[in-house]
Amino acid sequence: MEPFMVARRAILVLGLAAMTLAACGPKEPKADAANTLIVAATAVPHAEVLEFIKPKLAAEGLNIEIKVFNDYVQPNTQVAEKRIDVSYFQTLPYLEDFNRDHGTNLVTITGVHVEPIGAYSTKWKSIAEVPNGATVAIPNDASTEARSLLLLARNNIITLKNASDLSTLKDITSNPKNLKFKELEAPALPRILNQVDLAVINTNYALDAKLNPSKDALIAEDKTSPYVNYLVGRPDNKDDPRVQKLAAALTSPDVKAFLEKKYAGAVVPAF
Repeated sequence: MEPFMVARRAILVLGLAAMTLAACGPKEPKADAANTLIVAATAVPHAEVLEFIKPKLAAEGLNIEIKVFNDYVQPNTQVAEKRIDVSYFQTLPYLEDFNRDHGTNLVTITGVHVEPIGAYSTKWKSIAEVPNGATVAIPNDASTEARSLLLLARNNIITLKNASDLSTLKDITSNPKNLKFKELEAPALPRILNQVDLAVINTNYALDAKLNPSKDALIAEDKTSPYVNYLVGRPDNKDDPRVQKLAAALTSPDVKAFLEKKYAGAVVPAF
């Protein structure tokens, strides 16, 4: 046999032996499914809050796996289908609309924080400067559309008939500036802000775009906003000890201090 062939064969044998040893060697430990929760969240602030409490929960024996979404439908859909355990991103009016529209039965577990929604502009420095015939973009999901219209009504920009969290554009009874409304997907609003006169933007998406309602919004909800963001699950797992441990961590003094320090009024503790 040629020396080259001998060397090649030796290398092959050594390689096979190494692969065999690797296969038989110790494997990376897998997270214990019995002590793991999969949590759906939007990036800011929800996933950031979860990342903050993750080490503390791990020390207590609970691993949380955070799945970040940029929409409001898939998190709830996957919780309802039991592909994800719980979600943390939404208000009660949104959850009620979702359950009604999708035939689901998701439930609130605990309220965590309020994100005062605001109206932003790159063209105008005050709400009084917004001109007649201005274009106003608002989120197109039912609960946030109503919330946006209520914000405008409370600031005397429009008048609503029977103002409530069910209000729609059809409920506008007075529009002195003849504002033109564009209904768009909530995640898209920061991206089109420079294309409209005013946009009402959910605070999680505003923060993601480096906008703070307490500093940058022309008008915004105050700290009495009823739109609390909840940890949400299913009837079959809402009392699960793991879920309750997560709920307790989310409403701890540590999280309260974290929210107040990090978000400077853009995210307000609701506990």
